[in-house]
Amino acid sequence: MKFVSTRGGVAPTSLDVALAAGLAPDGGLYVPERIPQLALDHAGATLADTAALVLAPWFEESHLRSRLPRLCADAFDFPAPLRALSSPNDHLLELFHGPTAAFKDYAARFLAGCLSGLRAPAASAPTTILVATSGDTGAAVGAAFHRRDGFNVTILYPDGRVSPRQAHGLGCFGDNVRAYRIDGSFDDCQRMVKHALGDTDLRARVALGSANSISLGRLLPQTAYYAHTALEFRDRHDAPLNFVIPTGNLGNALACWLAKRMGLPIGDIVLASNANDVLPRYFSGDEYAPRATIATLANAMDVGAPSNFERLRWWHRDDVELRAAMRASSVDDAAISDTIRHASARHGVVPCPHTATALKVLEELRATGDRRHWAAVATAHPAKFDTIVEPLIGHAIEPPPALAAWLARPATSAPLANADDALGTVLSGG
Repeated sequence: MKFVSTRGGVAPTSLDVALAAGLAPDGGLYVPERIPQLALDHAGATLADTAALVLAPWFEESHLRSRLPRLCADAFDFPAPLRALSSPNDHLLELFHGPTAAFKDYAARFLAGCLSGLRAPAASAPTTILVATSGDTGAAVGAAFHRRDGFNVTILYPDGRVSPRQAHGLGCFGDNVRAYRIDGSFDDCQRMVKHALGDTDLRARVALGSANSISLGRLLPQTAYYAHTALEFRDRHDAPLNFVIPTGNLGNALACWLAKRMGLPIGDIVLASNANDVLPRYFSGDEYAPRATIATLANAMDVGAPSNFERLRWWHRDDVELRAAMRASSVDDAAISDTIRHASARHGVVPCPHTATALKVLEELRATGDRRHWAAVATAHPAKFDTIVEPLIGHAIEPPPALAAWLARPATSAPLANADDALGTVLSGG
């Protein structure tokens, strides 16, 4: 299978080249020329087993093909349980049981394994992985590449726009992982990373890669937990499972849509956005119009120009077809707070602010009379947002052991100017 750019300026290339490059040379995002179809019999497979089966068609021509089962076993070695909530047919897909307590641990670990496997044995200069983060991506990537031979990681995050524990998790690694705080928004960080990846002079001096959801190595493995959950659910209930997915840069929701297009038993998909409502406006009929980012309680979703919309649009003939593929709703800070405050009584769980957006949209669906099976996707552990969640629920939340270990480490970050050339200067040793 070959991969092309959403902007059409690159010849079809292999998955291995696309994984290593991150961003296509013409500034577009890599997409497969076709979407393979699967007919899987679940039969008690583990999450790692399902991941290997779902990812196999993408890796048919990859040098990593024979390593795929091992890559999946390493990346998907913690659970993604589907938890029943208090109300009938309400479920919560918990994706926060990894080392940094966020869903991005799965794909970050898979990508790290892939890039290690593709790295030439005799390569002397390390590859620098660039990552813009609105809170959780950077920590997941930092953990996945920490002390990994042949790699450095450079994390950019918006200063003051991530939770204190998120900020600590970005700067606690040291060694080959460096964190920089930018006076701006996530969109500014993302712009700087894309500029660096598109700078041919810089790439001639420094080997660069990307670990944002613009990378196929992040997008493709995220299909696995949706496939696994949907197959298990079909085995038990003989029905498709519908999903409400907290959405910022659109990678996680796009992975669910991609799994559905591959033939997995997934029903409707609804996006839950915060006050950054570019996608809800579009899906309600407005033109797609990126906006300046608004800071919200669900900070990892504070994205005004979601990168993966370019992929989603590429995969559909027109706006009519795309708007028929999914729906989107916006949840403001007041509703996020109310949902967190009452979630224990209403649903039997304590959510993080991002998960709260999905639970609120689920409540709205129930209010319309929808009685089908829905899973709200829990993207992060609430302990990462203690300063928001604990005052609302009136008690402390114990961090999971892996997160507690990272929080016990000293953390440091450096300021970096919000300018396109600032990142290149740092990467060049200036």
